[in-house]
Amino acid sequence: MKKLINAPEGVLTDALVGFAAAYPDLTVNVEDRYITRGPTAGKVGLVSGGGSGHEPLHGGFVGYGMLDAACPGEVFTSPVPDQLLAATKAVDGGAGVLHIVKNYTGDVLNFQMAAELAGDDGLQVESVLVNDDVAVENSTYTAGRRGTGGTVFVEKIAGAAAERGADLAGCAAVGREVNDRSRSFGVALSTNVIPATGKPGFELGDTEIEIGIGIHGEPGRSRGQMTTAREIAGVALDAIHSDMPLAGDVLVMVNGLGGTPLIELYVVYAAVAEWLEGHGATITRNLVGNYITSLEMAGCSITVCRMTPELTELWDAPVQTPALRWGR
Repeated sequence: MKKLINAPEGVLTDALVGFAAAYPDLTVNVEDRYITRGPTAGKVGLVSGGGSGHEPLHGGFVGYGMLDAACPGEVFTSPVPDQLLAATKAVDGGAGVLHIVKNYTGDVLNFQMAAELAGDDGLQVESVLVNDDVAVENSTYTAGRRGTGGTVFVEKIAGAAAERGADLAGCAAVGREVNDRSRSFGVALSTNVIPATGKPGFELGDTEIEIGIGIHGEPGRSRGQMTTAREIAGVALDAIHSDMPLAGDVLVMVNGLGGTPLIELYVVYAAVAEWLEGHGATITRNLVGNYITSLEMAGCSITVCRMTPELTELWDAPVQTPALRWGR
């Protein structure tokens, strides 16, 4: 294992210290393991989190127009309820707090417990469950569909609604609408290595790819042979289209899983644009790059959201975070 770390057991702590040094406008509680922009009086607070190893998700999306707090767990491990509760309290501005939760069993259970504890302390908490992955129905970490790239869309659009003064119910409703309108599908070209184990999380042959991979390396629909970017994009979009017919204006993210050069993501994006044009959909907004990674895994995921004028307006609203910024 070759990684730029000091010790496997200290990766998260060291990363939080580095994050704090890189972004002094944010507050990093290294001991309790959460990142905040602080509470904004009268505004709904947004909290998300999950295992580390998916950077920039979630800490990279803390800031104006997006999240108020992020809770990183150990690599590929859910944050714990006390951690989530502390972050929830830290960003409560008096208008309630929205939890944005990817559908992984540990995340769901721990966020539920934190919400119950917050309620016992008089805080109002709502939750949005993200389950946009169409690849498989159940997997190693989940009951039901996994939460993947659609999480970025939910955090951005619900964050914009909160910034504009929407109440807790309104923020939750728009977050659920974005989730309902979003679908994702991922393909891995290589494995990843978790620092704590020092071993590949799964095995792939030299010419094999995993079709429908999860963001932790969970198995997908099938193993296949390496093929062209155009064919890989077609497989992903066929799966998305069969689950949610694609038409009209769409927001597209071609997301790198951590080990794929940007030039290759642009090749994939060209294939995605060609496919969507041929099927009568129009890309009106896009992201290309690393937004929800899986350590050093090579490959990509494709996420598509069917947009409305209202959702487009919220997507375009100003945002200023370490990983996403425009309009300010």
